[in-house]
Amino acid sequence: MKKIRIADTTLCREDSSFSFKEKIEIARQLEKLGVDAIELPEIKNSRTDVLLVRTIASFVKESVLSVAAGLGGLSIDDAAESLSTAQKASIRIELPVSPVGMEYTCHKKPDKMLGFIEKCIKSAKEKCQSVEFSAVDATRAEPDFLLKAVETAINAGADRITLCDTAATMLPDDFAEFASSVAKEFEVPVGVKCSNKNGLAEAQAILACRGSIDCVKTAVGGETVSLETFGTIIKNCGNDYDFSTGIRYTELNRTVKQINWITANAKNDKSTVTVSEDNTDEIKLNSNDEQQTVIAAVSKLGYDLSEEDSVKVYEEFLRVASKKTVGAKELDAIVASAALQVPATYKLVSYVINNGNIITASANITLQKNGKNIEGIEIGDGPIDASFIAIDKIIGHHYELDDFQIQAVTQGKEAMGSAVVKLRNDGKLYSGNGISTDIIGASIRAYLNAINKILYEEG
Repeated sequence: MKKIRIADTTLCREDSSFSFKEKIEIARQLEKLGVDAIELPEIKNSRTDVLLVRTIASFVKESVLSVAAGLGGLSIDDAAESLSTAQKASIRIELPVSPVGMEYTCHKKPDKMLGFIEKCIKSAKEKCQSVEFSAVDATRAEPDFLLKAVETAINAGADRITLCDTAATMLPDDFAEFASSVAKEFEVPVGVKCSNKNGLAEAQAILACRGSIDCVKTAVGGETVSLETFGTIIKNCGNDYDFSTGIRYTELNRTVKQINWITANAKNDKSTVTVSEDNTDEIKLNSNDEQQTVIAAVSKLGYDLSEEDSVKVYEEFLRVASKKTVGAKELDAIVASAALQVPATYKLVSYVINNGNIITASANITLQKNGKNIEGIEIGDGPIDASFIAIDKIIGHHYELDDFQIQAVTQGKEAMGSAVVKLRNDGKLYSGNGISTDIIGASIRAYLNAINKILYEEG
């Protein structure tokens, strides 16, 4: 089955006005969804933009972080500096290849342009292991020159090529034939970026993938291929046409809604980034609500409960609802504490955390299984991240973290903290709850609680 890479360009949208935190949240959501690459625009402010990319790099570990560069050597240096801490990094050299684009953007004739492409690619390759050449107006280029430009970029060190139809002048079948004819001439992977000015971007992209194209640039909003629409096409038609992607289709709709919500509030100058909860803040239940209503709200949170667990959850709901209104967070905690309570495959024996502002956080976790103690020591981006990684190492598996919530349940210096962890396995949601005066301890217990539920059901 042909694997199509998804490179998301949402954070490159020219019409966006995202705050620092909103950009980080969008990147976090895209990483969680499983896109292959998250693209960022060219560094404009060497201080704030570099800091942004480095901050995003601390969250994004599986997706490639790609930063644009092009018209100057300084932009390549800035891109490389910003990506210095990224686990998977790539620099995109975005340059015009049409006669008009070369003349008015770069003030260069074709022969000089080839030399400039070679210089930029070589400079980027010296500073970053992965370099992409993006022909921003490929469909308006002279065919022979386009092939020379791509060949020059590859010879200079480009690992990947992107052909752009920024003018949106080609119908889907013509664009697919054009893109495939170029891709067949070279051995490196070739992707496409299509404009949706005429509403044909998804059709262009999917037909190109039936040919020799292996990557599609998408976005949430903007004038390019819709991430949600293209993902849905692959989900519905992929098996029949031997297509697949790495995105998690069960997360697609929720992720797009969350990013759209951030975008809408950004335009209205509202603060948007708190906790990623989709539209679950609409949940407001009280003791008068029947079991059917409560379980419907539980389903809205993403849980699929058995009949037995539904009864247990409703009984616990009535106990809580007799004292207060129950919202999404309370309902999460109820599900975590009442549903699928199972014998523990792994029990927490001890944990030692080292953390500070001048050291990397580390966690030494000891779990017990069948009477035998097993130790895991790992570092991470903070004490909780290190703890979760250490547990993953002990059990030998990593489950998808769907959500993580922390809240105080009592007041004062000895306040009890409650943590709720949601893990997803084979599309199903498992929730774990932990309570402790130590919030790290509560988080570890919640994570382990959710894992034990998965292991019990798998067994």
